[in-house]
Amino acid sequence: MPDFEPKILAFACNWCSYAGADLAGVSRIQYPPNIRIVRVMCSGRVDPTFILDALAKGVDGVMVLGCHPGDCHYISGNLLAEKKVRWAKELLNKAGVNPHRLKLEWISASEGERFAKTTREFTEQVRKLGPIAQEREGILSDLQAARNSAAASRVRILVGKENVLCEDGNVYGDKMSQEEFDSFMDSVLEDELVRERIMVLTKDDALSVKEIAKRIKLPSQDVGRHVMWLRQRGKMALARIEERSPLYVSVGGSP
Repeated sequence: MPDFEPKILAFACNWCSYAGADLAGVSRIQYPPNIRIVRVMCSGRVDPTFILDALAKGVDGVMVLGCHPGDCHYISGNLLAEKKVRWAKELLNKAGVNPHRLKLEWISASEGERFAKTTREFTEQVRKLGPIAQEREGILSDLQAARNSAAASRVRILVGKENVLCEDGNVYGDKMSQEEFDSFMDSVLEDELVRERIMVLTKDDALSVKEIAKRIKLPSQDVGRHVMWLRQRGKMALARIEERSPLYVSVGGSP
């Protein structure tokens, strides 16, 4: 789409990448005007919900820019950012959204040219993908479900405890291998995303398990299990019965 100008949001850490962007400007190094920069004290403070919320609201691409490994002002904040971006990309993939709309890059305060080059390349990459709202039908509602999944307490706890569980072990001293953690996290993300997609679908319309299953392309028995889980926690309720088929509606959930 040659006439399409993507909207790009860049989260830049105060100590390195934001200074790199400033150097690019001072040095008159041109980079695309599509970029809107949000300065954060550390890339590790960029929550996956920020990324997914931006995409759900129509931003076409998101960049997370931090210090090079070993140079983080807060020692390991950039490594935490790497983990958060990795799981945000996994949620995008599960939600059927092209993960290339999200990019993580290390840029130091002295790398104005690198900042300009990275933003030019990413802008061109997103331009080829086209507007996010037109990628496919229902993508924005699926992104909202992905955003809500990232805000779920189980997901947030696991993202924060990855190093502890894999390196230090739990309160009993038991450690998980990285493969075990990734597999467990994958199943948690899958469950949370399905539940949030159900919640988004039934926010305004009461639907049967069969209709929900048809829309999210999952077996009815799996959808029924998730609906039961949501009902037990007061997040869904029986709205009415039509032709002996119960219709459910969401009554709460993620903001």
